[in-house]
Amino acid sequence: MSPSQIVLLGLGLLLMLLLYVGLPGPPEQTAWLWGDPNVTILAGLTPGSSPIFYREVLPLHRAHRVEVVLLHGKAFNSRTWERLGTLQLLARRGYRAVALDLPVLSAFPASLSWCLLLLPGFGNSAPSKEASTEAGRAELLERVLRDLEVRNAVLVSPSLSGLYALPFLMQHHRQLHGFVPIAPASTQNYTQEQFWAVKTPTLILYGELDRILARESLRQLRHLPNHSVVKLQDAGHACYLHKPKDFHLVLLTFLDHLP
Repeated sequence: MSPSQIVLLGLGLLLMLLLYVGLPGPPEQTAWLWGDPNVTILAGLTPGSSPIFYREVLPLHRAHRVEVVLLHGKAFNSRTWERLGTLQLLARRGYRAVALDLPVLSAFPASLSWCLLLLPGFGNSAPSKEASTEAGRAELLERVLRDLEVRNAVLVSPSLSGLYALPFLMQHHRQLHGFVPIAPASTQNYTQEQFWAVKTPTLILYGELDRILARESLRQLRHLPNHSVVKLQDAGHACYLHKPKDFHLVLLTFLDHLP
């Protein structure tokens, strides 16, 4: 193994460690909110050569204007939001919601295949060449929203899904009406000026026990001019899993007050 590959391996292992520093362990069984028999969860694939798997719920009563798009972090997928009850809750509150399975890279040097472990992509979506570049990931997300006819999106982006959400945010898409970052990755790739230029209403969420990635992302995200910050007590990096009731309450309050 060459010196450069050793360095990359070390950085990858460090990132994996940082992702889980401060986690209080797996969520207790009582934290999972199982299905609502009154809510139908649809599933499908977007059209095209690199289809994206998604789960979707439609509002049970008069729909709100905004539509919630749920991304996921490492080792999770769209089913996380079903098991947590987020999809069902949003439907009951009158929101259309779509949870995506993010793809992994389609091409990667064999000697560095361990890096795939660091990327989102643990669901039913096929690998995509678009996922290999920042511009490609933003384009992929734009295409998926267009294919699913999501016109007024609120993007919920935990952890490594920031690799998709932040490039998309920086392109100032008109269909993006709200942003909910949860200790997202790659905030360090953007300048203060780039964050200042974003006018999207933003709810910054993080867990009290996430002492590294949350703090790093918060330093950058605070430069967004139209933001609020909520810290979930006694929760780690995946704070929405450890404190689902608090997470849902904060998310719904944010959504209900969007224009």
